[in-house]
Amino acid sequence: MRSREIDIKSYSVEELETLAGEIREKILDTVSKNGGHLSSTMGATDLIVAMHFVFDVESDPFLFDVSHQAYAHKLLTDRWDSFDTLRTFGGMCGYTKPSESKYDYYCAGHSSTSISLAVGAAKAIALKGEDRIPVALIGDGSMSAGMVYEALNELGDRKYPVVIILNDNEMSIAKPIGAISKYLSQGMASPFFQKMKKGTEHLLEHLPDSATYLAKRLEESLRLITPGLLFEELGIEYIGPVDGHDIEALVETFTIAKSIGRPVLIHAQTTKGKGYEIAEGTKEHWHGVSPFDLDSGDSLSKGGGKKASTAIFGETLLRLAEKDEKVVGVTAAMPSGTGLSNVMEKYPDRFWDVAIAEQHAVASMGPLAKEGFKPFCAIYSTFLQRGYDQVIHDIALMDLGVAFAIDRAGIVGEDGETHQGVFDISFLRAVPNMTLFAPYNETTMKLAIEFAKDYDHPCAFRYPRGAFTADDNESLPFELGKSQLIQEGKDILFVGYGNGVGRAIETAKVLADITPAIVDLRFVKPLDEEGLRELSLEYKEWFVFSDSVALGGVGSAILEFLSREEISDVKLTTFEYDDQFITHGNTTLVEESLSLLPRQLAERVLARI
Repeated sequence: MRSREIDIKSYSVEELETLAGEIREKILDTVSKNGGHLSSTMGATDLIVAMHFVFDVESDPFLFDVSHQAYAHKLLTDRWDSFDTLRTFGGMCGYTKPSESKYDYYCAGHSSTSISLAVGAAKAIALKGEDRIPVALIGDGSMSAGMVYEALNELGDRKYPVVIILNDNEMSIAKPIGAISKYLSQGMASPFFQKMKKGTEHLLEHLPDSATYLAKRLEESLRLITPGLLFEELGIEYIGPVDGHDIEALVETFTIAKSIGRPVLIHAQTTKGKGYEIAEGTKEHWHGVSPFDLDSGDSLSKGGGKKASTAIFGETLLRLAEKDEKVVGVTAAMPSGTGLSNVMEKYPDRFWDVAIAEQHAVASMGPLAKEGFKPFCAIYSTFLQRGYDQVIHDIALMDLGVAFAIDRAGIVGEDGETHQGVFDISFLRAVPNMTLFAPYNETTMKLAIEFAKDYDHPCAFRYPRGAFTADDNESLPFELGKSQLIQEGKDILFVGYGNGVGRAIETAKVLADITPAIVDLRFVKPLDEEGLRELSLEYKEWFVFSDSVALGGVGSAILEFLSREEISDVKLTTFEYDDQFITHGNTTLVEESLSLLPRQLAERVLARI
C-alpha cells in the first residue's frame, strides 16, 4: 500500500476503519524498530483519519500540538514509502516539518502552541477572504499550559471559525458515564441542538429586556447540562465528549463542526496505545520508546554501561532531601525524565509535578527560596526556554537561591531541532545574579549538586542525555568560579566545559604525538579569571569543547575575558555548535556530520597548529 494511492475522500466508513488499522500496523512495525512516540500516536490515529476525510489537507491548516502524535498524518500525506526512515539521520522527522512535506503546515515539538497558531492562521485567512478552516489537534496534557487559555480567550472574543479537537487520552475533563454521556454527546453534536442553540442566541439578541428572563434561563440550563461549561463561558462552542475511536461518529461530528462558522472545540476521548494491547492505557513508559520486541513489548536496548546522568541527579537529590527537609523541587510533566519520580514518591509534599507549565514551575519556586527552602527546578534544556522570563523576572531579579537542574543539555539525538539542548548557556549567561557551572562525570555531578544545594543565589548546572562521556575519577569539591586542571600538557590547552571535558579527553587520546593540557572549566559564569590568566602565560593555543552553540557560549565568555585583560597572544578555537538548528538522528551520526567526533576534532586541532 502506498500513500499516493490513498484517495481517502472516496472511502466508506468501513474502508476508513480498515485504513486506520493498516496505519496502526505500520506505526507499530516502524516504531518497534526505530523507536519513537507510540501510545499517543496510536491513540490519535482514528481522529487523524477522520480529520483527513472531513477537512481538506490541501488548503485547511492542520496544526498538531507537539506533533509527536502526527505519524498517521505523515502516512496519509505522501510518506508511506519513506516512513521506515522515521527519526533516523537523514530520514523523516518525528514531528511535523514543512521542509519535509507541504502537508505539514507548521513546525512543532513543544506543547500548547497549536491553538495560538490556529488563531494566527484564522486571522490570515480572514484578511485574505478565503474559505479555509484551521484545525488544531491538541492533547489533554497540553491544556495545562497557560498559553492555551490566552489563545482561547482571544478566539472566543474574535469568533474566528476554528475547529479544535481535544484528544483526551488520560485526564478526563468530563468523565463519560455510560448511556447518559453518549446521549449528551450525540445531542450536542446534532443539527437540532445546534439549531436550537442558535435560535436561543438570536432570541436573546432581539427580545426586549423585559422578556429575556426565561430565554436566559433556558440558555443557562443548556450550558449546565453540558460538560463543556468552561469552553462555553470562554465563547467557544463545545461538542462532546465523543468516542475518539468511533470513526463514523467522528466524521459526523467533524462535519457539523466544519459547518458552524464559529470556533468549536470537540472533546474526543481516546485510549493511549489503541490497537497494541501491551501499550494501552496511561502507562508513561509507552509514550516515547526505544526499539522493542513487538510480541513481548520488551526493550531491545542493551542494559549495563555507565549510569545515566539523570539517574545520578535523582539519587543524589534523594540523598540530600533525606538529610535536609529544606530541599524541595519541581518538574513540568517530566518526573521520570528528570529523575524526580523516586523523590516525589518518598516526599510528595516537597516535590511537585506541575504538568506542562514551565513558566509556573519556575516562578513558583521563587517564594520557596524566599521562605528559606532550597528549590531544585529540574527541566530539560529545550523546555527551560519556555520559562525564560520567569528566570529573569521572578528568580534572578530577586537574587533567589533557586537551582536549575538542566537535563538533556547538548545533542539529544532523534528528537532533533525542536529538542536539542544547545541554547541554555547563551540565554542564561546574560542574566545578572545567575551562576552557571557543569559537571563532566559521576563524581563531579554529585559535587555540583551539593554545591547547588548550599548556594544561596540563582544557579544552573547542565548535564547530557544518557551517560557522561568521561570516566569517573576523584575530584575536588566545587568552589565558586574555580576551574581544575586535570591533565598537564605542552604548548596547547584544551578547555572543557561539562560533557565537553570528556570530548576533550577523547580527542587528546587521538593526538599521538601531542599532549595537550586539559582544564575542567567548571564555571562559565563567573569564570576562573585568575586561573585562566595563569594558563595564558604557558599555553598560547586554546581549544574549547562544550555541547552548546558558539554564539554567546563558552568560547565567547573566554574571548570576552581575553579582550578585557588585553591578552592578545592567545589564539582560541571553539568546537561549539555553529549558528544553525541541528537535525535529528543517531547522536554519533549527527556529531559526525558536524565534524565533532574525536578523530575529526583531532584533525581540526592539527590543522590549526
